[in-house]
Amino acid sequence: MEPPTPKAAVKGRGANRPRGVHRPVRKDAARPAARAPWDTLRTMTSLPNTRAELPLQQQESVVIRFAGDSGDGMQITGNQFTDTSAFVGNDLATLPDFPAEIRAPVGTRPGVSGFQVRFSSADVHTPGDQPDVLVAMNPAALIVNIRDLKPGAIIVLNTGNWGEVDLKKAKLDIDPRKSGVLDGFRVIEIDINTRVKEALASSGLSSKDVQRCKNFYTLGLMYWLYSRPLEPTLKWLEKKFAKSPELVNANQTALRAGYNAGDIHEHFQTRYAVARCETMLPGTYRNIMGNQALSLGLVAGANLARLKIFLGSYPITPASDILHQLSSYKDHGVITMQAEDEIAAICSAIGAAFAGQLGITTTSGPGMALKTEAMGLAISTELPLVIVDIQRAGPSTGMPTKTEQSDLLMAVFGRNGDAPMPVVSCSTPADAFECAIEAVRIATQFMTPVILLSDGYIANGSEPWRLPKMADLVPFPAVFRTDPEGFHPFLRDARGVRPWVKPGTKGLEHRIGGLEKDADSGNISYDAKNHERMTNLRHQKVLNVRDTIPTPAVFGPEQGDLLVLGWGSTYGSIRSAVDLVQRQGKSVAQIHIRHVWPMAKGLDEIFARYRTVLVPELNMGQMTRLLRSEYPGIPFLSYPKVQGLPFTTTELVERIQTILG
Repeated sequence: MEPPTPKAAVKGRGANRPRGVHRPVRKDAARPAARAPWDTLRTMTSLPNTRAELPLQQQESVVIRFAGDSGDGMQITGNQFTDTSAFVGNDLATLPDFPAEIRAPVGTRPGVSGFQVRFSSADVHTPGDQPDVLVAMNPAALIVNIRDLKPGAIIVLNTGNWGEVDLKKAKLDIDPRKSGVLDGFRVIEIDINTRVKEALASSGLSSKDVQRCKNFYTLGLMYWLYSRPLEPTLKWLEKKFAKSPELVNANQTALRAGYNAGDIHEHFQTRYAVARCETMLPGTYRNIMGNQALSLGLVAGANLARLKIFLGSYPITPASDILHQLSSYKDHGVITMQAEDEIAAICSAIGAAFAGQLGITTTSGPGMALKTEAMGLAISTELPLVIVDIQRAGPSTGMPTKTEQSDLLMAVFGRNGDAPMPVVSCSTPADAFECAIEAVRIATQFMTPVILLSDGYIANGSEPWRLPKMADLVPFPAVFRTDPEGFHPFLRDARGVRPWVKPGTKGLEHRIGGLEKDADSGNISYDAKNHERMTNLRHQKVLNVRDTIPTPAVFGPEQGDLLVLGWGSTYGSIRSAVDLVQRQGKSVAQIHIRHVWPMAKGLDEIFARYRTVLVPELNMGQMTRLLRSEYPGIPFLSYPKVQGLPFTTTELVERIQTILG
């Protein structure tokens, strides 16, 4: 169940690609033979636009970043633009950027919240390297983001928050409009505060509530500029504020005012349009975020195993959304418990697994550290448990809202004693659905805890997800032993898997726990040779998982100069970079690892066919260390990045070109 890499097998990341709200996108399409260039290339034609009497430029791909204070509603704005783009049929990818502080001082740089969305008429894998448009709600939002912009980008400034006090909060001695920092950009200055105040003069809302609508004015302006329909957001507002009609009316009025301002105030000399993506596989799509897809995958996996879910969790960024979402699935038999700490959370899930339910616990890096002793208990008792780790930048508290892949070695080895555990890794938001099912399958079929790795980039990012056909989801029903004949709790089948027995089953009373057990009786044992035997049995059982997983596919030539190996959220950036370099006629291929431990069979044969294997990862080279230990003699080349940000396509293209010469 590796993420498919041959282009004919999947639409970028649609069916199994390895990016939150229901939106059908497209039900019929055919993929052309060639794919579109990456995000720096554009195809433009001019068409008359009789409605606005402005030229309408067709663009293949656009990147917009909304930025402002945490209270400016930038995440809602970005999500609504994303949902609308999905509704009209664009392929897309997003990159939300949250401030680490819960409520930083208003107008300051640490308090800037951003949301980047890339929408395209062609297949895309990343949210884009450089924004074409920046909407900055205050000076801090501008100065934090301006270095990322493409030369000639459009910058929309809200001059309503641009006084001396605002500049001082952003630690700016000189107004950027006068310092020359904006030279080379198309700057549009709009007093959004005043425009919203005028539009809602008769709304009856307080001044504070009126200003809370300015994000929808901004959204309406961007809808006009990029020819997006208002209807999806108008309907969303009706549902969102159904109990407050005055807020529905105010936000809808602000949205329409922003849209109409594009015509009335003549800020722009042209409008743009991005056609629907015609390269997506036929099917019904919805826009989905990583944590949403993972939650749905856990519910689907439990259903396929014919089990009920018990989630024991303690809130932690960026994993808390899974607890929130699963708590809404009571109609699917899901039980959730918000525990007082990380240890109680995992121990309650282990208890649920002992009782015959699918035990799940969710966390991030700091919580993983606290759960390690209980993970050892789950390994010793050999109970099915799914441990979800949404990685973030560390160590310790680190940067809670920034992404990283630095929990890899902790996931594979980070427990006392020899404590092997399968590890599965998601590669994109949509892929999180299938990875969650895979983690459930391994846990229940092999009676073992499994770690499912995601990260903040996947968790909060979104993309179109093609809804799977239920008939394509293969059941793997859990089997509970009921026959007392010859039973003991560590009796094993040919795969080394012990039986699962619900407590209270007549004639099958048994005892499990953290103390070592005799391999032939299940009784407590301190015998030296028995301990070695049990250690080897547990180790071999995990290795036997390899017999049930496929060898990852290679995207590109089957042999050559360079193979780029990735795991987790580096998938999209690597695919984009490899695709571009292949178009330049270079010998480069990609392989992506879903099963981090144990690794699939056949990888050694694949690695041997390339002169160099490049391993980009968002840590200091942890996967490279693991690969070198498992496949000595293969020329693995590490490419680490630890900036709290994903790789850009440009970074990887430059690194690949340097290696190839």
